[in-house]
Amino acid sequence: MQIAKVCGTVVSTQKEPSLQGVKFLLLQFVDVEGNLLADYEVAADSVGAGLDEWVLVSRGSAARQTPSGESRPLDALVIGIIDTVSVENLMLYRKRDQDR
Repeated sequence: MQIAKVCGTVVSTQKEPSLQGVKFLLLQFVDVEGNLLADYEVAADSVGAGLDEWVLVSRGSAARQTPSGESRPLDALVIGIIDTVSVENLMLYRKRDQDR
């Protein structure tokens, strides 16, 4: 799993039929210091994540290991919304601080 920040949404009206009704998010991955990395990635959202939230992302074959994902051509899936991240007793992210 990796940590990423939700930067936006991706809308696709024409897509693989098994992806109908799936919400797509535009993500930027986060490094160990809490900095956003340069590259973006699109991931399907299974948890209802919103803009600016930090999320847990499963990639590759692990993204298809959910009951509804087995037959979907997914490479990245948001599987959790993060409440806090700390490294060596330093708080990098706290969801409730984001809402201030």
